[in-house]
Amino acid sequence: MTVDKAARAALNGQKPCVLWFTGLSGAGKSTVADLVEQRLHALGKRTMILDGDNVRHGLNRDLGFSDTDRIENIRRVGEVARLMVDAGLIVLVSFISPFRSERQMVRTLMEAGEFIEIFVDASLAVCEARDPKGLYRKARAGQLPDFTGIGSRYEPPEAPELRLPADEAPAEALAEQVMALLQARRML
Repeated sequence: MTVDKAARAALNGQKPCVLWFTGLSGAGKSTVADLVEQRLHALGKRTMILDGDNVRHGLNRDLGFSDTDRIENIRRVGEVARLMVDAGLIVLVSFISPFRSERQMVRTLMEAGEFIEIFVDASLAVCEARDPKGLYRKARAGQLPDFTGIGSRYEPPEAPELRLPADEAPAEALAEQVMALLQARRML
């Protein structure tokens, strides 16, 4: 192809990358990703958010929540994110993505420095107290047997590029930490 990723990135005036927000349900991944996207948009940056709500209703509507389906969900999301990076976008991906091996697999799809793992770290107790969609209540009642953190494991990142203490700081402050990292890495 004549028009490549570098040409698209130059036209967009940014370095394409994937900001991969991982953490338990209710940790604040989507909230922080949305705030970051708003800040990037205000700077004139080209972005796209991928999260469970906009992917599970279309591309991945055929998948459930078994470990096998979760792995396939993340594989598909990773491939879409890679295509968007090739288009020169800053892609904000907000998924529980419970398994380290799948997050690492997505990292290998990208060039060095394009995958930024952001651990939105909130305790299970805090996430259960927030429970914005009532999912923990359903899981505790046995209605969601494979729910991450209750009936299915979550493997926190061992060395994320950024750890956001979501039960210690407000979402706005966490979004500023992401922006500071992007600026420090000269991604903007």
